[in-house]
Amino acid sequence: MRNSLILTASMLCIVAFVQGQTQTSAIRKANIPSANPNNAEVYAPLPNVVVPGKTFSNAPSDAIILFDGKNLDEWTSADGKSPAKWTVADGIITVNKATGDIETKKQFTSYQLHIEWRIPANIAGEGQERGNSGVFLSGKYEIQVLDNSNNDNKTYVNGMAGSIYREAIPLANPEKKPGEWNVYDIAYTAPEFNDNGSVKTPARVTLFFNGVLVQNNQEVQGFTSTDTKHVYENHGPAPLRLQAHGDKSLPISYRNIWIRE
Repeated sequence: MRNSLILTASMLCIVAFVQGQTQTSAIRKANIPSANPNNAEVYAPLPNVVVPGKTFSNAPSDAIILFDGKNLDEWTSADGKSPAKWTVADGIITVNKATGDIETKKQFTSYQLHIEWRIPANIAGEGQERGNSGVFLSGKYEIQVLDNSNNDNKTYVNGMAGSIYREAIPLANPEKKPGEWNVYDIAYTAPEFNDNGSVKTPARVTLFFNGVLVQNNQEVQGFTSTDTKHVYENHGPAPLRLQAHGDKSLPISYRNIWIRE
């Protein structure tokens, strides 16, 4: 039996190697330049020059700065009728649960988003009542924020940090322990709608969580809801929204927020 298994494994390796060689040859043939290079080489338009930040936390030169550690001038209350009233101190924003969600004054379509968040070191509670907040893309599609470090806080896996809330389970859990800063880098493609309001193309999300890919071009099913099936509602450009969750645990904090449209 052992010899048979070894033989079978060897045959599979040979088959995989031959298939790989065949595929590689096909790719090489497909990439052979045309006899006339002018048919294959493109010289314009040149990409825009972007000066990167000194670190991945620092915004690149073409970014829209949404929070630089000083004030909430780029933000408003979720109803858009009053100033954002979360606390700003020592270069960070801390959620004020009594005043509700906040959202950006500017509206966006598709973008690259960088945002950093921290669960309090002395966080208490369990499940969805342990450092709960959320980053709502287009103000509608939630990327969950929660203490799930080391998988110690048990909850539904499509509701843990790094999930598209109640939809897509994160591919890994790289969350840092409470008291340390976590980073979300998100590539978001907004949905498109037909003239009759039906979905033409759904929203998609790629999410790097502390540098680890946890959502890979994941299709979004619709508007985030806690008690009904997610469905789409026709919309255009919309604000980025941050959640003031109503649980009783200590409020979390955010910093270094920027967007590239």
